[in-house]
Amino acid sequence: MRSHYCGKVTEEFLEQEVTLCGWVNRRRDHGGVIFIDLRDREGLVQVVFDPDRAEIFEMAERIRNEYVLQVKGRVRLRDESAFNPKLATGKIEVLGLDLTVLNASETPPFQLDDTDVHEDLRLRYRYIDMRRDEMQKRMRLRSDVTAYLRFFLDKRDFWDIETPMLTKATPEGARDYLVPSRTHQGSFFALPQSPQLFKQLLMMSGMDRYYQIVRCFRDEDLRADRQPEFTQLDIETSFMYEEDVMQLNEDMMRGLFKDILDVDLPNPFPRMTHADAMLRYGSDKPDLRIPMELVDLADVMKDVEFKVFSGPANDPHGRIVVLKVPGGSKLSRKEIDGYTDFVGRYGAKGLAWIKVNDVAEGREGLQSPIVKFLPDEAITAIIEKTDTQSGDILFFGAGEANMVNESMGSLRVKLGEDMDMIEDVWAPLWVVDFPMFERNREGQWTSLHHPFTAPSIDDPAELEKDPGAALSRAYDMVLNGTELGGGSVRIHNAAMQASVLKILGISDEEAEEKFGFLLTALKYGCPPHAGLAFGLDRLIMLMSGATSIRDVMAFPKTQTAACPLTSAPAPVSNEHLKELNLRLRKVEKKEDEAEKP
Repeated sequence: MRSHYCGKVTEEFLEQEVTLCGWVNRRRDHGGVIFIDLRDREGLVQVVFDPDRAEIFEMAERIRNEYVLQVKGRVRLRDESAFNPKLATGKIEVLGLDLTVLNASETPPFQLDDTDVHEDLRLRYRYIDMRRDEMQKRMRLRSDVTAYLRFFLDKRDFWDIETPMLTKATPEGARDYLVPSRTHQGSFFALPQSPQLFKQLLMMSGMDRYYQIVRCFRDEDLRADRQPEFTQLDIETSFMYEEDVMQLNEDMMRGLFKDILDVDLPNPFPRMTHADAMLRYGSDKPDLRIPMELVDLADVMKDVEFKVFSGPANDPHGRIVVLKVPGGSKLSRKEIDGYTDFVGRYGAKGLAWIKVNDVAEGREGLQSPIVKFLPDEAITAIIEKTDTQSGDILFFGAGEANMVNESMGSLRVKLGEDMDMIEDVWAPLWVVDFPMFERNREGQWTSLHHPFTAPSIDDPAELEKDPGAALSRAYDMVLNGTELGGGSVRIHNAAMQASVLKILGISDEEAEEKFGFLLTALKYGCPPHAGLAFGLDRLIMLMSGATSIRDVMAFPKTQTAACPLTSAPAPVSNEHLKELNLRLRKVEKKEDEAEKP
Protein backbone atom coordinates (compact mmCIF):
# COMPACT_ATOMS: atom_id res chain seq x y z
CA MET A 1 0.00 0.00 0.00
CA ARG A 2 2.98 2.34 0.39
CA SER A 3 6.43 2.79 -1.11
CA HIS A 4 8.04 4.67 1.78
CA TYR A 5 7.55 5.64 5.41
CA CYS A 6 6.55 9.29 5.85
CA GLY A 7 9.55 10.15 8.01
CA LYS A 8 12.01 8.63 5.53
CA VAL A 9 11.20 10.85 2.55
CA THR A 10 14.12 13.29 2.17
CA GLU A 11 15.87 15.32 -0.54
CA GLU A 12 17.29 12.19 -2.14
CA PHE A 13 13.79 11.46 -3.49
CA LEU A 14 13.32 14.83 -5.23
CA GLU A 15 11.03 14.65 -8.27
CA GLN A 16 10.20 11.01 -7.53
CA GLU A 17 6.68 9.75 -7.00
CA VAL A 18 5.97 8.11 -3.63
CA THR A 19 3.01 6.38 -2.01
CA LEU A 20 2.56 7.12 1.68
CA CYS A 21 0.18 5.86 4.37
CA GLY A 22 -0.43 7.35 7.78
CA TRP A 23 -2.49 9.49 10.11
CA VAL A 24 -3.34 13.17 9.75
CA ASN A 25 -1.32 14.92 12.39
CA ARG A 26 -2.53 18.38 11.39
CA ARG A 27 -4.44 20.02 8.56
CA ARG A 28 -3.98 23.68 7.53
CA ASP A 29 -5.84 25.68 4.88
CA HIS A 30 -3.73 28.58 3.61
CA GLY A 31 -5.76 30.58 1.14
CA GLY A 32 -6.70 27.91 -1.35
CA VAL A 33 -3.75 25.59 -0.65
CA ILE A 34 -4.23 22.77 1.87
CA PHE A 35 -1.30 21.42 3.89
CA ILE A 36 -1.54 18.08 5.68
CA ASP A 37 1.15 16.78 8.03
CA LEU A 38 1.01 13.02 7.48
CA ARG A 39 2.40 10.92 10.31
CA ASP A 40 3.55 7.34 10.76
CA ARG A 41 5.95 5.73 13.22
CA GLU A 42 8.99 7.11 11.38
CA GLY A 43 7.92 10.75 11.53
CA LEU A 44 6.07 13.51 9.65
CA VAL A 45 6.01 14.69 6.07
CA GLN A 46 4.17 17.71 4.69
CA VAL A 47 1.71 16.99 1.87
CA VAL A 48 0.37 19.83 -0.28
CA PHE A 49 -2.95 19.79 -2.16
CA ASP A 50 -3.67 22.57 -4.66
CA PRO A 51 -7.02 23.43 -6.28
CA ASP A 52 -5.81 22.42 -9.77
CA ARG A 53 -7.02 18.91 -8.96
CA ALA A 54 -10.54 19.82 -7.91
CA GLU A 55 -11.77 16.36 -6.88
CA ILE A 56 -8.75 15.58 -4.70
CA PHE A 57 -8.76 19.11 -3.26
CA GLU A 58 -12.41 18.74 -2.28
CA MET A 59 -11.60 15.49 -0.47
CA ALA A 60 -8.66 17.18 1.31
CA GLU A 61 -11.01 19.90 2.56
CA ARG A 62 -13.04 17.26 4.44
CA ILE A 63 -10.01 15.68 6.10
CA ARG A 64 -9.68 15.97 9.88
CA ASN A 65 -7.08 15.03 12.49
CA GLU A 66 -6.36 11.29 12.87
CA TYR A 67 -7.96 10.31 9.56
CA VAL A 68 -6.02 7.45 8.00
CA LEU A 69 -4.89 8.28 4.46
CA GLN A 70 -3.08 6.89 1.49
CA VAL A 71 -1.38 9.63 -0.53
CA LYS A 72 0.36 9.37 -3.86
CA GLY A 73 2.44 12.35 -4.84
CA ARG A 74 5.67 13.86 -6.14
CA VAL A 75 8.51 14.93 -3.86
CA ARG A 76 9.62 18.53 -4.32
CA LEU A 77 11.82 21.03 -2.52
CA ARG A 78 10.19 23.53 -0.17
CA ASP A 79 10.90 27.23 -0.45
CA GLU A 80 14.07 27.90 1.51
CA SER A 81 12.16 30.20 3.87
CA ALA A 82 9.88 27.25 4.76
CA PHE A 83 12.67 24.79 5.70
CA ASN A 84 12.03 23.10 9.07
CA PRO A 85 15.36 22.01 10.62
CA LYS A 86 13.54 20.12 13.40
CA LEU A 87 12.27 17.50 10.93
CA ALA A 88 14.24 14.97 8.89
CA THR A 89 11.76 15.78 6.10
CA GLY A 90 11.96 19.51 6.72
CA LYS A 91 13.44 20.47 3.36
CA ILE A 92 10.86 18.74 1.17
CA GLU A 93 7.13 18.39 0.70
CA VAL A 94 4.97 16.01 -1.28
CA LEU A 95 2.62 17.41 -3.90
CA GLY A 96 -0.53 15.34 -3.58
CA LEU A 97 -1.55 13.70 -6.87
CA ASP A 98 -4.01 11.16 -5.49
CA LEU A 99 -5.77 10.72 -2.16
CA THR A 100 -7.59 7.79 -0.56
CA VAL A 101 -9.30 7.99 2.81
CA LEU A 102 -8.63 4.58 4.35
CA ASN A 103 -10.60 5.40 7.47
CA ALA A 104 -12.22 8.40 9.14
CA SER A 105 -11.79 9.29 12.79
CA GLU A 106 -13.99 10.86 15.40
CA THR A 107 -12.50 13.80 17.31
CA PRO A 108 -9.86 12.24 19.62
CA PRO A 109 -10.48 12.52 23.38
CA PHE A 110 -7.29 14.59 23.66
CA GLN A 111 -4.86 16.34 21.36
CA LEU A 112 -1.68 14.40 20.72
CA ASP A 113 0.46 17.47 21.39
CA ASP A 114 -1.25 18.19 24.73
CA THR A 115 1.28 17.49 27.49
CA ASP A 116 -1.21 17.93 30.33
CA VAL A 117 -3.54 14.96 29.82
CA HIS A 118 -4.52 12.98 32.92
CA GLU A 119 -2.88 9.56 32.99
CA ASP A 120 -6.20 7.71 33.43
CA LEU A 121 -7.47 9.23 30.18
CA ARG A 122 -4.22 8.38 28.40
CA LEU A 123 -4.43 4.75 29.57
CA ARG A 124 -8.11 4.43 28.66
CA TYR A 125 -7.25 5.46 25.09
CA ARG A 126 -3.75 3.99 25.09
CA TYR A 127 -3.86 3.23 21.36
CA ILE A 128 -4.20 6.98 20.76
CA ASP A 129 -1.67 7.92 23.42
CA MET A 130 0.93 5.68 21.80
CA ARG A 131 0.60 7.59 18.53
CA ARG A 132 2.40 10.48 20.22
CA ASP A 133 5.99 10.99 19.12
CA GLU A 134 7.31 10.60 22.66
CA MET A 135 5.63 7.22 23.12
CA GLN A 136 6.72 6.04 19.66
CA LYS A 137 10.33 6.85 20.55
CA ARG A 138 10.06 4.97 23.83
CA MET A 139 8.61 1.88 22.20
CA ARG A 140 11.35 1.98 19.55
CA LEU A 141 13.98 2.36 22.27
CA ARG A 142 12.53 -0.66 24.06
CA SER A 143 12.72 -2.71 20.89
CA ASP A 144 16.28 -1.58 20.19
CA VAL A 145 17.37 -2.40 23.75
CA THR A 146 15.91 -5.93 23.71
CA ALA A 147 17.44 -6.54 20.29
CA TYR A 148 20.89 -5.55 21.60
CA LEU A 149 20.57 -7.69 24.73
CA ARG A 150 19.62 -10.72 22.68
CA PHE A 151 22.48 -10.08 20.26
CA PHE A 152 25.00 -9.72 23.11
CA LEU A 153 23.94 -12.93 24.86
CA ASP A 154 23.51 -14.96 21.67
CA LYS A 155 27.08 -14.09 20.71
CA ARG A 156 28.28 -15.48 24.05
CA ASP A 157 26.58 -18.85 23.62
CA PHE A 158 23.55 -18.20 25.82
CA TRP A 159 20.39 -20.09 24.88
CA ASP A 160 17.00 -18.40 24.90
CA ILE A 161 14.78 -20.89 26.76
CA GLU A 162 11.16 -20.35 27.87
CA THR A 163 9.95 -21.35 31.32
CA PRO A 164 6.32 -22.00 32.40
CA MET A 165 3.77 -19.27 33.05
CA LEU A 166 1.54 -21.64 35.02
CA THR A 167 3.54 -22.96 37.94
CA LYS A 168 3.48 -23.50 41.69
CA ALA A 169 3.44 -20.85 44.40
CA THR A 170 6.90 -20.29 45.92
CA PRO A 171 8.06 -17.99 48.74
CA GLU A 172 9.61 -15.02 46.90
CA GLY A 173 8.52 -12.10 49.04
CA ALA A 174 5.29 -10.94 47.36
CA ARG A 175 1.80 -12.37 46.92
CA ASP A 176 1.23 -14.70 44.02
CA TYR A 177 -1.43 -14.27 41.38
CA LEU A 178 -3.37 -17.52 41.54
CA VAL A 179 -5.10 -19.29 38.66
CA PRO A 180 -7.75 -21.91 39.53
CA SER A 181 -7.52 -25.24 37.73
CA ARG A 182 -10.63 -26.61 36.05
CA THR A 183 -9.22 -30.12 35.67
CA HIS A 184 -7.79 -30.34 39.19
CA GLN A 185 -10.69 -29.13 41.32
CA GLY A 186 -9.64 -27.17 44.38
CA SER A 187 -6.06 -26.69 43.17
CA PHE A 188 -4.40 -23.59 41.80
CA PHE A 189 -1.54 -22.57 39.57
CA ALA A 190 0.50 -19.47 40.40
CA LEU A 191 1.81 -17.00 37.87
CA PRO A 192 5.60 -16.79 38.34
CA GLN A 193 7.12 -13.97 40.36
CA SER A 194 10.33 -14.91 38.55
CA PRO A 195 11.70 -17.99 36.74
CA GLN A 196 14.15 -18.51 39.64
CA LEU A 197 13.64 -22.21 40.33
CA PHE A 198 13.22 -23.17 36.68
CA LYS A 199 16.41 -21.46 35.61
CA GLN A 200 18.26 -23.29 38.38
CA LEU A 201 16.77 -26.54 37.11
CA LEU A 202 18.00 -25.64 33.61
CA MET A 203 21.53 -25.44 35.00
CA MET A 204 21.03 -28.86 36.57
CA SER A 205 19.90 -30.02 33.12
CA GLY A 206 23.22 -29.07 31.54
CA MET A 207 21.94 -26.05 29.58
CA ASP A 208 25.01 -24.16 30.89
CA ARG A 209 24.03 -20.64 29.79
CA TYR A 210 20.40 -19.49 29.74
CA TYR A 211 18.60 -16.22 29.22
CA GLN A 212 15.00 -15.16 28.74
CA ILE A 213 13.14 -11.89 28.34
CA VAL A 214 10.21 -12.91 30.47
CA ARG A 215 7.00 -11.62 32.00
CA CYS A 216 6.74 -11.87 35.79
CA PHE A 217 3.80 -11.26 38.12
CA ARG A 218 3.62 -9.95 41.67
CA ASP A 219 0.47 -9.02 43.56
CA GLU A 220 1.96 -6.17 45.58
CA ASP A 221 1.33 -2.52 46.31
CA LEU A 222 2.41 -0.43 43.35
CA ARG A 223 4.81 2.50 42.96
CA ALA A 224 6.23 4.39 39.99
CA ASP A 225 8.72 1.59 39.32
CA ARG A 226 6.41 -1.37 40.04
CA GLN A 227 3.64 -3.10 38.09
CA PRO A 228 1.63 -6.28 38.74
CA GLU A 229 3.13 -7.67 35.53
CA PHE A 230 6.57 -6.62 34.42
CA THR A 231 9.41 -7.78 32.20
CA GLN A 232 12.87 -8.84 33.20
CA LEU A 233 15.98 -10.05 31.45
CA ASP A 234 16.73 -13.30 33.25
CA ILE A 235 20.22 -14.84 33.10
CA GLU A 236 21.72 -17.96 34.62
CA THR A 237 25.12 -19.59 34.13
CA SER A 238 26.90 -22.78 35.21
CA PHE A 239 30.52 -22.93 36.38
CA MET A 240 30.69 -19.16 36.82
CA TYR A 241 31.03 -17.35 40.13
CA GLU A 242 30.18 -13.79 41.10
CA GLU A 243 33.21 -12.13 39.52
CA ASP A 244 32.49 -13.77 36.16
CA VAL A 245 28.77 -12.94 36.22
CA MET A 246 29.35 -9.35 37.30
CA GLN A 247 31.97 -8.81 34.59
CA LEU A 248 29.70 -10.26 31.91
CA ASN A 249 26.76 -8.05 32.86
CA GLU A 250 28.93 -4.99 33.30
CA ASP A 251 30.27 -5.49 29.77
CA MET A 252 26.72 -5.90 28.50
CA MET A 253 25.55 -2.64 30.10
CA ARG A 254 28.56 -0.71 28.82
CA GLY A 255 27.98 -2.01 25.32
CA LEU A 256 24.24 -1.30 25.49
CA PHE A 257 24.64 2.32 26.58
CA LYS A 258 27.33 2.95 23.97
CA ASP A 259 25.32 1.36 21.16
CA ILE A 260 21.94 2.92 21.99
CA LEU A 261 22.76 6.25 23.68
CA ASP A 262 26.42 6.78 22.71
CA VAL A 263 27.22 6.98 26.44
CA ASP A 264 30.49 5.70 27.90
CA LEU A 265 29.81 4.11 31.27
CA PRO A 266 32.82 3.78 33.60
CA ASN A 267 35.12 0.77 33.36
CA PRO A 268 35.06 -0.83 35.83
CA PHE A 269 31.86 0.01 37.69
CA PRO A 270 32.59 1.12 41.27
CA ARG A 271 31.76 -1.33 44.06
CA MET A 272 30.41 -0.70 47.53
CA THR A 273 29.56 -3.06 50.34
CA HIS A 274 26.03 -3.14 51.64
CA ALA A 275 27.27 -2.02 55.06
CA ASP A 276 29.06 0.99 53.57
CA ALA A 277 26.03 1.95 51.45
CA MET A 278 23.75 1.94 54.50
CA LEU A 279 26.30 3.82 56.60
CA ARG A 280 26.92 6.59 54.07
CA TYR A 281 23.61 6.82 52.21
CA GLY A 282 20.98 5.01 54.29
CA SER A 283 20.09 2.98 51.20
CA ASP A 284 21.19 -0.21 49.47
CA LYS A 285 20.68 1.55 46.12
CA PRO A 286 22.43 4.89 46.61
CA ASP A 287 22.27 7.62 43.99
CA LEU A 288 25.91 8.64 43.64
CA ARG A 289 25.00 11.71 41.57
CA ILE A 290 23.99 13.55 44.76
CA PRO A 291 27.09 14.94 46.54
CA MET A 292 25.80 14.49 50.10
CA GLU A 293 26.38 11.70 52.61
CA LEU A 294 25.08 10.72 56.02
CA VAL A 295 27.63 11.06 58.80
CA ASP A 296 27.30 8.79 61.82
CA LEU A 297 27.42 10.62 65.16
CA ALA A 298 27.22 7.74 67.67
CA ASP A 299 30.69 8.47 69.04
CA VAL A 300 29.91 12.18 69.39
CA MET A 301 26.48 11.87 70.99
CA LYS A 302 26.80 8.89 73.34
CA ASP A 303 27.67 11.05 76.38
CA VAL A 304 25.55 14.16 75.78
CA GLU A 305 22.67 14.86 78.16
CA PHE A 306 20.22 15.36 75.26
CA LYS A 307 18.45 11.97 75.41
CA VAL A 308 16.91 12.36 71.96
CA PHE A 309 20.46 11.94 70.59
CA SER A 310 22.28 9.99 73.30
CA GLY A 311 19.55 7.33 73.51
CA PRO A 312 19.95 6.05 69.93
CA ALA A 313 23.73 6.56 70.16
CA ASN A 314 23.90 4.01 72.98
CA ASP A 315 21.24 1.65 71.62
CA PRO A 316 22.67 -1.29 69.60
CA HIS A 317 19.56 -1.09 67.40
CA GLY A 318 19.56 2.70 67.19
CA ARG A 319 21.33 5.28 65.05
CA ILE A 320 22.08 9.02 65.10
CA VAL A 321 23.23 10.70 61.87
CA VAL A 322 23.66 14.15 60.41
CA LEU A 323 23.20 15.26 56.79
CA LYS A 324 25.01 18.42 55.70
CA VAL A 325 23.24 20.36 52.94
CA PRO A 326 25.61 22.83 51.26
CA GLY A 327 23.98 26.26 50.95
CA GLY A 328 20.95 25.00 52.85
CA SER A 329 20.76 27.82 55.38
CA LYS A 330 18.64 29.72 52.85
CA LEU A 331 15.80 27.26 53.45
CA SER A 332 12.79 28.92 55.07
CA ARG A 333 11.10 27.62 58.20
CA LYS A 334 8.13 26.63 56.07
CA GLU A 335 10.40 24.54 53.83
CA ILE A 336 12.05 22.93 56.86
CA ASP A 337 8.61 22.07 58.24
CA GLY A 338 7.82 20.46 54.88
CA TYR A 339 10.90 18.25 55.17
CA THR A 340 9.89 17.40 58.75
CA ASP A 341 6.55 16.16 57.43
CA PHE A 342 8.39 14.26 54.71
CA VAL A 343 10.55 12.21 57.11
CA GLY A 344 7.46 11.68 59.25
CA ARG A 345 6.09 9.43 56.51
CA TYR A 346 8.92 7.01 57.31
CA GLY A 347 8.23 6.99 61.04
CA ALA A 348 10.54 9.81 62.15
CA LYS A 349 9.16 11.76 65.12
CA GLY A 350 10.84 14.96 64.02
CA LEU A 351 13.72 16.54 62.13
CA ALA A 352 16.27 18.45 64.19
CA TRP A 353 18.32 21.06 62.33
CA ILE A 354 21.06 23.64 62.72
CA LYS A 355 21.59 26.56 60.35
CA VAL A 356 25.26 27.51 60.17
CA ASN A 357 25.24 31.24 59.50
CA ASP A 358 28.91 31.84 60.39
CA VAL A 359 31.08 28.85 61.17
CA ALA A 360 33.91 31.06 62.49
CA GLU A 361 31.74 32.33 65.34
CA GLY A 362 31.21 28.85 66.77
CA ARG A 363 28.05 28.49 68.87
CA GLU A 364 27.13 32.14 68.26
CA GLY A 365 27.06 31.58 64.50
CA LEU A 366 24.50 28.79 64.75
CA GLN A 367 20.72 29.10 64.55
CA SER A 368 18.67 26.21 65.95
CA PRO A 369 16.34 25.28 68.82
CA ILE A 370 18.62 22.32 69.74
CA VAL A 371 21.98 24.11 70.05
CA LYS A 372 21.35 24.85 73.73
CA PHE A 373 21.22 21.10 74.44
CA LEU A 374 24.64 20.35 72.93
CA PRO A 375 28.02 20.99 74.60
CA ASP A 376 30.72 22.94 72.78
CA GLU A 377 32.85 19.87 72.17
CA ALA A 378 29.94 18.07 70.47
CA ILE A 379 29.24 21.07 68.23
CA THR A 380 32.91 21.33 67.29
CA ALA A 381 33.07 17.61 66.49
CA ILE A 382 29.97 17.79 64.29
CA ILE A 383 31.34 20.77 62.34
CA GLU A 384 34.68 19.02 61.83
CA LYS A 385 33.24 15.61 60.89
CA THR A 386 30.93 17.15 58.28
CA ASP A 387 33.33 19.85 57.06
CA THR A 388 30.50 22.32 57.45
CA GLN A 389 30.89 25.82 55.99
CA SER A 390 29.02 29.07 56.51
CA GLY A 391 25.67 29.00 54.75
CA ASP A 392 25.12 25.23 55.23
CA ILE A 393 22.35 23.53 57.17
CA LEU A 394 22.61 20.31 59.18
CA PHE A 395 19.70 17.89 59.45
CA PHE A 396 19.71 15.22 62.16
CA GLY A 397 18.04 11.82 62.24
CA ALA A 398 17.82 9.79 65.44
CA GLY A 399 15.98 6.66 66.51
CA GLU A 400 15.67 3.03 65.40
CA ALA A 401 18.37 2.31 62.82
CA ASN A 402 16.15 1.10 59.96
CA MET A 403 13.83 4.08 60.36
CA VAL A 404 16.74 6.52 60.42
CA ASN A 405 18.29 4.95 57.33
CA GLU A 406 15.05 5.01 55.38
CA SER A 407 13.95 8.51 56.40
CA MET A 408 17.33 10.23 56.09
CA GLY A 409 18.28 8.33 52.95
CA SER A 410 15.03 9.46 51.33
CA LEU A 411 15.52 13.02 52.61
CA ARG A 412 18.96 13.08 50.98
CA VAL A 413 17.42 12.24 47.60
CA LYS A 414 14.56 14.73 47.98
CA LEU A 415 16.91 17.54 48.95
CA GLY A 416 19.12 16.67 45.99
CA GLU A 417 16.12 16.97 43.66
CA ASP A 418 14.64 20.10 45.26
CA MET A 419 17.95 21.98 45.39
CA ASP A 420 19.06 20.94 41.91
CA MET A 421 22.11 19.10 43.23
CA ILE A 422 21.86 15.99 41.01
CA GLU A 423 24.84 15.85 38.68
CA ASP A 424 24.16 15.24 34.99
CA VAL A 425 26.04 11.94 34.77
CA TRP A 426 25.34 8.21 34.64
CA ALA A 427 26.40 6.66 37.94
CA PRO A 428 26.39 2.84 37.94
CA LEU A 429 27.39 0.88 41.02
CA TRP A 430 27.70 -2.70 42.26
CA VAL A 431 26.46 -3.23 45.82
CA VAL A 432 27.97 -6.39 47.30
CA ASP A 433 28.39 -8.28 50.57
CA PHE A 434 24.74 -8.20 51.59
CA PRO A 435 23.75 -9.81 54.90
CA MET A 436 22.49 -13.32 54.30
CA PHE A 437 19.56 -12.88 56.71
CA GLU A 438 17.66 -10.14 58.51
CA ARG A 439 15.12 -10.21 61.34
CA ASN A 440 11.48 -9.39 60.62
CA ARG A 441 9.17 -7.66 63.10
CA GLU A 442 8.37 -10.98 64.74
CA GLY A 443 12.08 -11.63 65.30
CA GLN A 444 12.27 -14.43 62.73
CA TRP A 445 15.07 -14.74 60.20
CA THR A 446 14.19 -13.88 56.60
CA SER A 447 16.30 -13.93 53.43
CA LEU A 448 17.51 -10.53 52.29
CA HIS A 449 17.35 -11.77 48.67
CA HIS A 450 15.75 -15.24 48.36
CA PRO A 451 16.29 -18.58 50.12
CA PHE A 452 18.32 -20.03 47.23
CA THR A 453 21.16 -17.49 47.57
CA ALA A 454 24.48 -19.00 48.61
CA PRO A 455 26.08 -17.78 51.86
CA SER A 456 29.73 -16.79 52.04
CA ILE A 457 30.15 -19.54 54.67
CA ASP A 458 30.72 -22.99 53.17
CA ASP A 459 29.90 -25.02 56.29
CA PRO A 460 26.16 -25.47 57.01
CA ALA A 461 26.85 -26.07 60.71
CA GLU A 462 28.80 -22.80 61.00
CA LEU A 463 25.98 -20.96 59.24
CA GLU A 464 23.41 -22.26 61.73
CA LYS A 465 25.54 -21.19 64.71
CA ASP A 466 25.35 -17.47 63.86
CA PRO A 467 23.06 -16.68 60.89
CA GLY A 468 23.17 -12.93 61.59
CA ALA A 469 26.91 -12.76 60.96
CA ALA A 470 26.77 -14.43 57.56
CA LEU A 471 27.12 -12.50 54.32
CA SER A 472 25.58 -13.68 51.05
CA ARG A 473 27.24 -14.09 47.69
CA ALA A 474 24.80 -11.60 46.20
CA TYR A 475 25.30 -8.54 44.04
CA ASP A 476 22.98 -5.74 42.91
CA MET A 477 23.56 -3.41 39.97
CA VAL A 478 22.38 0.11 40.77
CA LEU A 479 22.09 3.00 38.32
CA ASN A 480 21.30 6.57 39.38
CA GLY A 481 19.66 5.40 42.57
CA THR A 482 17.54 2.69 40.92
CA GLU A 483 18.16 -1.01 41.36
CA LEU A 484 18.55 -2.30 37.81
CA GLY A 485 19.17 -5.91 38.64
CA GLY A 486 20.00 -8.31 41.39
CA GLY A 487 21.67 -11.68 41.38
CA SER A 488 23.71 -14.15 43.35
CA VAL A 489 25.62 -17.37 43.39
CA ARG A 490 23.03 -20.07 44.10
CA ILE A 491 23.10 -22.87 46.63
CA HIS A 492 24.07 -26.06 44.76
CA ASN A 493 24.51 -28.30 47.80
CA ALA A 494 21.52 -30.12 49.30
CA ALA A 495 22.85 -29.93 52.88
CA MET A 496 23.41 -26.18 52.66
CA GLN A 497 19.95 -25.64 51.19
CA ALA A 498 18.43 -27.64 54.04
CA SER A 499 20.28 -25.51 56.60
CA VAL A 500 19.12 -22.25 55.05
CA LEU A 501 15.50 -23.42 55.06
CA LYS A 502 15.86 -24.53 58.66
CA ILE A 503 17.17 -21.09 59.69
CA LEU A 504 14.19 -19.50 57.93
CA GLY A 505 11.83 -21.61 60.00
CA ILE A 506 10.63 -23.68 57.03
CA SER A 507 9.90 -27.21 58.17
CA ASP A 508 10.91 -30.28 56.15
CA GLU A 509 7.24 -30.90 55.36
CA GLU A 510 6.67 -27.33 54.15
CA ALA A 511 9.88 -27.37 52.12
CA GLU A 512 8.90 -30.62 50.45
CA GLU A 513 5.42 -29.30 49.69
CA LYS A 514 6.58 -25.99 48.20
CA PHE A 515 9.74 -26.93 46.31
CA GLY A 516 10.47 -30.58 46.84
CA PHE A 517 11.26 -30.88 43.12
CA LEU A 518 14.23 -28.53 43.58
CA LEU A 519 15.48 -30.32 46.68
CA THR A 520 15.33 -33.62 44.84
CA ALA A 521 17.17 -32.18 41.84
CA LEU A 522 20.00 -30.96 44.09
CA LYS A 523 20.80 -34.61 44.87
CA TYR A 524 21.55 -35.51 41.25
CA GLY A 525 24.73 -33.70 40.37
CA CYS A 526 23.91 -30.01 40.55
CA PRO A 527 26.71 -27.81 39.13
CA PRO A 528 27.84 -24.57 40.78
CA HIS A 529 25.76 -21.84 39.18
CA ALA A 530 24.96 -18.15 39.43
CA GLY A 531 22.77 -15.60 37.72
CA LEU A 532 21.17 -12.21 37.64
CA ALA A 533 17.91 -10.61 36.52
CA PHE A 534 17.49 -7.07 35.22
CA GLY A 535 14.24 -5.12 35.44
CA LEU A 536 13.82 -4.32 31.75
CA ASP A 537 11.08 -1.74 32.37
CA ARG A 538 13.25 0.14 34.87
CA LEU A 539 16.19 0.07 32.47
CA ILE A 540 14.12 1.54 29.63
CA MET A 541 12.64 4.12 32.01
CA LEU A 542 16.11 5.39 32.90
CA MET A 543 17.45 5.31 29.35
CA SER A 544 14.43 7.21 27.99
CA GLY A 545 14.29 9.80 30.76
CA ALA A 546 10.75 8.76 31.76
CA THR A 547 9.69 9.03 35.40
CA SER A 548 7.52 5.91 35.57
CA ILE A 549 7.76 2.43 34.09
CA ARG A 550 4.14 2.87 32.95
CA ASP A 551 5.45 5.30 30.34
CA VAL A 552 7.68 2.66 28.74
CA MET A 553 5.16 -0.20 28.71
CA ALA A 554 2.67 -0.55 25.88
CA PHE A 555 -0.32 -1.46 28.03
CA PRO A 556 0.42 -0.89 31.73
CA LYS A 557 -1.87 -1.09 34.73
CA THR A 558 -2.78 1.84 36.98
CA GLN A 559 -1.58 2.18 40.57
CA THR A 560 -4.64 0.20 41.62
CA ALA A 561 -3.56 -2.71 39.37
CA ALA A 562 -6.39 -2.06 36.90
CA CYS A 563 -6.47 -1.65 33.12
CA PRO A 564 -8.68 1.32 32.08
CA LEU A 565 -8.44 0.24 28.43
CA THR A 566 -10.04 -3.20 28.86
CA SER A 567 -11.73 -2.60 32.25
CA ALA A 568 -9.78 -5.50 33.75
CA PRO A 569 -10.03 -7.08 36.24
CA ALA A 570 -13.71 -7.81 35.61
CA PRO A 571 -16.38 -10.17 36.98
CA VAL A 572 -16.93 -13.52 35.26
CA SER A 573 -20.16 -15.42 34.79
CA ASN A 574 -21.56 -17.84 37.33
CA GLU A 575 -21.23 -20.57 34.71
CA HIS A 576 -17.51 -19.95 34.48
CA LEU A 577 -17.14 -19.98 38.25
CA LYS A 578 -19.10 -23.21 38.45
CA GLU A 579 -16.73 -24.87 35.96
CA LEU A 580 -13.88 -23.96 38.30
CA ASN A 581 -15.79 -25.12 41.37
CA LEU A 582 -15.63 -21.60 42.80
CA ARG A 583 -18.22 -19.46 44.51
CA LEU A 584 -17.94 -15.80 45.46
CA ARG A 585 -18.16 -14.99 49.14
CA LYS A 586 -20.42 -12.09 50.03
CA VAL A 587 -18.38 -9.36 51.70
CA GLU A 588 -20.09 -7.94 54.77
CA LYS A 589 -20.24 -4.13 54.83
CA LYS A 590 -18.72 -2.43 57.83
CA GLU A 591 -21.15 -0.53 60.05
CA ASP A 592 -19.89 2.86 58.89
CA GLU A 593 -20.27 1.74 55.26
CA ALA A 594 -23.80 0.33 55.68
CA GLU A 595 -26.66 2.30 54.25
CA LYS A 596 -28.50 4.39 56.77
CA PRO A 597 -32.23 3.55 57.19
